[in-house]
Amino acid sequence: MTELHESAGTGPGDPHFAVFTDHVDAAAVARSFSRSGHRSLAHASGRPWLVGHWHDDEIVTATAGTAALAVVGCCPVDAGELRRRAARLRDLAELDALARSLPGSFHLVGALDGQVRVQGTASGLRLVFHAEIDGVRVAASRADTLAAALGHEPSVQELAVRLLWPAPYPLFETSLWRAVTAVPPQDAVVVAVDGRTVRHTRWWTPPEPVRPLAEAAPLIRTALQEAVGARTRQGGVVSCDLSGGLDSTSVCFLADRSPARVVASTWPGRDPADTDLHWAEQAMRHLPDVEHVVWDADASPLVYDNLLGIDDLLDEPTIGVMDRSRVLHHLPGLADRGSRLHLTGIGGDHVAWCSEAYHHRLLRTRPLFALRQLRGFRALWQWPLAGTVRALADSRPYGTWLADTAGHLRDPLPPSVATGLGWGMAPRLFHWMTPEAERLARRALLRTAATASPLHPDRGLHSDLEQIRSCTRVIRQWDRMAARTGLPMASPFLDDRVIEACLAVRPSERVTPWRYKPVLTAAMRGIVPEPCLRRADKATASMDASNGLRQHRADLLALWEDSRLEELGLVDGSELRRLALRPASRGLSDAILYSTIATEVWLRGPARDRDRIPQP
Repeated sequence: MTELHESAGTGPGDPHFAVFTDHVDAAAVARSFSRSGHRSLAHASGRPWLVGHWHDDEIVTATAGTAALAVVGCCPVDAGELRRRAARLRDLAELDALARSLPGSFHLVGALDGQVRVQGTASGLRLVFHAEIDGVRVAASRADTLAAALGHEPSVQELAVRLLWPAPYPLFETSLWRAVTAVPPQDAVVVAVDGRTVRHTRWWTPPEPVRPLAEAAPLIRTALQEAVGARTRQGGVVSCDLSGGLDSTSVCFLADRSPARVVASTWPGRDPADTDLHWAEQAMRHLPDVEHVVWDADASPLVYDNLLGIDDLLDEPTIGVMDRSRVLHHLPGLADRGSRLHLTGIGGDHVAWCSEAYHHRLLRTRPLFALRQLRGFRALWQWPLAGTVRALADSRPYGTWLADTAGHLRDPLPPSVATGLGWGMAPRLFHWMTPEAERLARRALLRTAATASPLHPDRGLHSDLEQIRSCTRVIRQWDRMAARTGLPMASPFLDDRVIEACLAVRPSERVTPWRYKPVLTAAMRGIVPEPCLRRADKATASMDASNGLRQHRADLLALWEDSRLEELGLVDGSELRRLALRPASRGLSDAILYSTIATEVWLRGPARDRDRIPQP
């Protein structure tokens, strides 16, 4: 494979690229994507194949005749093995098996006889988009790359959808630009050699949740070891969050077994009832070779910090902007201690636990067991009996449920029992959102509901998958923000192999009111010491959120001055300004402002300097 041109790029942590077929028209379009500092890989013909930014450690490539493969991201695949795969490649559909066999988190790009195939991760952490540009279909890892090439503005209807709290599946997975198509995470996009014929093909399906925990625990342990090992095998220094919770503690102990030297990072909470530091110190008693950094709790930024200063190049709004300062604040200090990568425990909550909605299935297959469990959950979550019965009796198909939500967008927030035992949280709009926003959001909901299918017929597994994908939409943007600071982040729990191993466990053993994260406790026994496995709670940082709302109300007020959303007719700016002056208003503690703030911040970013949208 020939390298057309090369430069330093952006450094590790934020690879992005566009993919082109081996066709003369595609080559002409590819030339328009090339910018100073970009890298290119070529087809056997010499025409461009991949154009974009990546670091040498983030890509493994192989060619054999007219076949070529590229793994972009984090994957310990051997170049020789990848070359043997390329030599045996006779059909791009064979890449399904390759993608499902490799650990890590990566894009897989294939080319064969001029056609191309691109896929991301089933988790949604690495996405794929495509658009027709000058008559040629181009795939890319970022939506804004394609939108910038087309010169298009985001769709007002899509912006109205993003104001929903929350935007339900599949509405949160669409592109903000009508001409840019988002590829579902479970699909790959295949573009024929002519550069015009395009199709999606499914490469991933979730495992059926039927494996006993005793059988699954060693498989989960191995998957998580491989996920952490993929990041630590090169040695050097890596840093790890160590909140004292089961998730980050597990990652820290696994990293300590690797060739890397580990720096553990703990942010104590401001709340006197927060026990994170106690549990982190418990773990450190068993990690003598790990350096422990305990940050000043009062130095941690509050939620809503620096919303007016965010200028990250994001290809969609994200509620992650609310915690951006908190997530990034300690990274420079860890980089100063030599860390080349920061590992988090994010995702553990999503894979080591599961939705209570599985009880719809359990009531029909194991009714006495399900009733005992539900009594426990009613006590734990304070679910009323009548509401629990109504939720369990609700047998509406997903499309019907989604359509029904369109008629209740202005209702009060749904009770937690309806969310926990249903298809998910029904979306809402709030009093500062205009009738036009409501009209657009309702139209999108009804149109989508007409053809929508759940991620799985079982509403428990559907809910699990939706929560994982909702999480990765935030983490995907945090990872980009972190890379910009110079210290990339990684979340091993969100690797596809880890997710698969956890989802395969029987729900009766994954979710229980009687034990905290039994899946992770079983998988980590023998690696994490018993005293550390006994923690049965986690900090919520609710004080940081409420204090942040009060402390940063001036910034929130400024955010709604000259509001882009108000210009588009989607929000009542005067009402938002009144709310900013009353941060203790009822309901704001439920994060109902998040989607509005996220969309406003995103609109302000590109509007300041549209030329900065990255072009592979």
